[in-house]
Amino acid sequence: MSLKLGVPSKGRLMEKTFSWFEKRGITLSRSGSDREYAGRVEGIEGVSLILLSAGEIPRELAAGRIHLGVTGIDLVQEKLPRWEQQVEEISRLGFGRADLVIAAPACWVDVDTLDDLDAVAAAFRKTHGHRLRIATKYHRLVREFLTDAGVADYALVDSQGATEGTVVNETAEAIADITSTGETLRANHLKILSDGLVLKSQATLWRSREATYTPQQKAFLSEFLDRLKSG
Repeated sequence: MSLKLGVPSKGRLMEKTFSWFEKRGITLSRSGSDREYAGRVEGIEGVSLILLSAGEIPRELAAGRIHLGVTGIDLVQEKLPRWEQQVEEISRLGFGRADLVIAAPACWVDVDTLDDLDAVAAAFRKTHGHRLRIATKYHRLVREFLTDAGVADYALVDSQGATEGTVVNETAEAIADITSTGETLRANHLKILSDGLVLKSQATLWRSREATYTPQQKAFLSEFLDRLKSG
């Protein structure tokens, strides 16, 4: 049996992943139309390609249903509470870079740090009778970060659509979101707190610690990793 390699199924992440492997002599391609989620691997023996959404890949790695996968550091650490026991980082690919940050309204001129946010949150609860809302898709990472920073009196709310729009839509008072340049945040009149960097992320190749490996698959894996190192 071959090793199963999961990569993002569409967009720039898929294209850049294909290009990254191509530079190392391994050609990845779709088997047929854009609606098909299987692919071909050429240039190396014993590896099969599965196309998945970037958000599905951490789950599939943790379940041991794929042996290798390309997805963001942010998604792995958010979706896998025991990620260090479930997956091993093989290589950072140098694209898909983004920062998970805490951002507040730009008009909050006295709020620049997490300590300032904590003070505002306490005052907000006294004034409004409920906790200051922070919209995010990254509940676990943000909760751990804010707890470590000593920020209290806040409530995380799930953002189903564009997180940066929740403040102007008055469904949240602040946000925690992924950004590459900060331009979208600024366009929505938000500013990143000076100490509000939660995590730096990029596309990364991971190996599942939960998957089973036959002796033949272990040999395929060794050859695969050697190829990447030589590339």
